[in-house]
Amino acid sequence: MRTTLRVSSRTFTSFTQLARRSQSTLISRPSPFSTPIASSSPRFRPAPAFFSFQSSSSRLFHTTPNMSSPEQQPSATLLRKSLKIACIQLASGADKAANLAHARDKVLEAVGLGANLVVLPECFNSPYGCDYFPSYAEPLLPSPPSAEASPSYHALSAMAKEANVYLVGGSIPELVEEGDDKKYYNTSLTFGPDGALLATHRKVHLFDIDIPGKITFKESDVLSPGNKVTIVDLPPYGKIAIAICYDIRFPELAMVAARKSCFALIYPGAFNTTTGPLHWRLQGQARAMDNQVYVALCSPARDMSASYHAWGHSLVVNPMAQVLVEAEESETIVTADLNAEDIESTRKGIPLRTQRRFDVYPDVSAGKVRFEE
Repeated sequence: MRTTLRVSSRTFTSFTQLARRSQSTLISRPSPFSTPIASSSPRFRPAPAFFSFQSSSSRLFHTTPNMSSPEQQPSATLLRKSLKIACIQLASGADKAANLAHARDKVLEAVGLGANLVVLPECFNSPYGCDYFPSYAEPLLPSPPSAEASPSYHALSAMAKEANVYLVGGSIPELVEEGDDKKYYNTSLTFGPDGALLATHRKVHLFDIDIPGKITFKESDVLSPGNKVTIVDLPPYGKIAIAICYDIRFPELAMVAARKSCFALIYPGAFNTTTGPLHWRLQGQARAMDNQVYVALCSPARDMSASYHAWGHSLVVNPMAQVLVEAEESETIVTADLNAEDIESTRKGIPLRTQRRFDVYPDVSAGKVRFEE
């Protein structure tokens, strides 16, 4: 008896797609290496030695559902040149001029450690708190503001130029006056080695929480939210994304940035002694694990005499979600070396980029993403 096997066109297409996906996910077995880390202070806690994989590098691309994704094809390197990042866990007080001068000293110290990219903490020029935002706020528009109107803007520009470094200027309270109406933002400024402003990020997600018996805080009582994803091109190296503190709890920002070819996510932040031990390190590792990029979190130093007690523990996480370096609570500088091989070896060993199912769920980076205010 002869049996005829009938295969529908839909089944045949499914077999064909499966075969193509299987072929595209074949990977080679890489070899291990370790990544050096450094710090300016003996008070940091380095992570244990770890192993990763070596291989060539690739770039994440824009992706659309149900189509062959450029993100899945190795191409240009995300991180074109290795660099050292420094997070300055700064101790700030009530004197803005003193805070700016102290920040300058620490930026120069970080560059002396070999840093190419320096990060300051959230609200580095002032105490953190709703009671302080209006009195410390500075106008940033029209840009550039005058030195009298915005001493922090000009101090950051001068620091970057003097140190010849890329500088993520933590954040400062920003004032916007529209007639009789005043708005305040929590704003990060990034400057290039020539002192030019490269990007401005206004905190998108405001810190409004109420943990009974622990902490209640409502930034929205004073601040207004920003309205965009912020990606900055550092020409010798590649792209980084800037977000602020509470923004890290919203993975969509990080997903968009990673799929727009960022090699690192930078978060100036001031978690407190309630949320810090619960989620600070966990959030940094989660964003690194999800997106297979570097993540840096830069906190103010803890001041128990202040009204808000920052957690500290500035840290850098690698694309395999391992903490490379972590501070304690006191003022210090922590540094880590970032390299392209670490990103690509992680992505080849755990090939998420070839396994995403945008035919099942949407690609957030392919939607209506705002890159302008």
